[in-house]
Amino acid sequence: MARPSSKHASLKLVLICLALLGFALIADYIWASSSRFSYSLSIASNWAPPYHPDTSIPVTTKPDSANPTKGEAAKGGKDVNPGRALSATFADLPAPELTWKKMTTAPVPRLDGAAIQIKNLLFVFAGYGTIDSVHSHVDVYNFTDNTWGGRFDMPKEMAHSHLGMATDGRYIYVVTGQYGPQCRGPTAHTFVLDTETRQWQDMPPLPVPRYAPATQLWRGRLHVMGGSMENRHTPALEHWSLAVKDGKALEKEWRSEIPIPRGGPHRACIVVDDRLYVIGGQEGDFMAKPGSPIFKCSRRNEVVYSDVYMLDDDMKWKVLPSMPKPDSHIEFAWVVVNNSIVIVGGTTDKHPQTKKMVLNGEVFQFSLRLQQWSVIGKLPFRVKTTLVGYWDGWLYFTSGQRDKGPDDPSPKKVIGEMWRTKLKLIL
Repeated sequence: MARPSSKHASLKLVLICLALLGFALIADYIWASSSRFSYSLSIASNWAPPYHPDTSIPVTTKPDSANPTKGEAAKGGKDVNPGRALSATFADLPAPELTWKKMTTAPVPRLDGAAIQIKNLLFVFAGYGTIDSVHSHVDVYNFTDNTWGGRFDMPKEMAHSHLGMATDGRYIYVVTGQYGPQCRGPTAHTFVLDTETRQWQDMPPLPVPRYAPATQLWRGRLHVMGGSMENRHTPALEHWSLAVKDGKALEKEWRSEIPIPRGGPHRACIVVDDRLYVIGGQEGDFMAKPGSPIFKCSRRNEVVYSDVYMLDDDMKWKVLPSMPKPDSHIEFAWVVVNNSIVIVGGTTDKHPQTKKMVLNGEVFQFSLRLQQWSVIGKLPFRVKTTLVGYWDGWLYFTSGQRDKGPDDPSPKKVIGEMWRTKLKLIL
């Protein structure tokens, strides 16, 4: 049999090499595509997994001799100081250590709930238990004896998260918000609660529904500003007000006011010395995934900001010094103490590499006299949507969603823990 020529053998060898090279390139492309797809899934959502009471996140603490036992911690026993190590990688700001004591945990964990303090009582409303479940009741914390009790139901038509809320010292006005779990739609319903009788009454609905609008009582009117529009993502600029007195609306319709300079949800809105302040917040938020029968939350781009605005006597917005860092999810994370605004936790700009949400672990002070911000302490862990109160020299916070650990500021577990620290402010 004749042997093939060397020319044909060389051609055959070249073809084999080209085939092998092509196979290698195709395999490499498939692997790279798979990796990118897996990475995109890993950053698509920052919601916590379903809450399991027996699951805990370790917190670095003092030596065992300084730690309370499990039973003592539940009763608010000995002091603990988690001593969380800050990492510049995640943009934590240097802050003084605070000694935190763990008090009695709330009856349920809450994310995006709401809270109003009246005297020695903290009324804690609604919120997510998990992304698939929401609360429709109010729990009450008594600062005098540090106990939870007095649960009562909310109206069936009332929103379960992203509420606007304000009080005159007896009546609590509740405006709009999201109705249901995941990323369901908002409602325009508005209610008022008499905290002495625990009775609810209807109020005129907001002109259109909103998510987490800045809400406050100012000069006899209930002001509602900004928030997110009905798609949950687009920032709203509208500003409405309604005359109210002693838990009753004095008008049948909301009045249009000067628009807020920058829209968006999750901001602190505070009245001090007859001045209305709007602090922090964000533009953009999670949206319902198109076509999802359960309105499954889908991540969208958010821009967190540090802006501070004040509405003056001429009903014009004035720009004030910005916060030390961008901060959102702080609508009920504030108290006013000794002519200062104190803000606890929140969220800041997303991580530059992972693109995940980054939680804040600082306590900020804004001196109204100096018109100046400072960082006055750090929390036992980073946490957003805290519900904050102040009583007898103690700063309290409860609920929210905490970080994954000292070295990972992205959100994980929804909590119901209550913590407090002695607060000493330099004016």
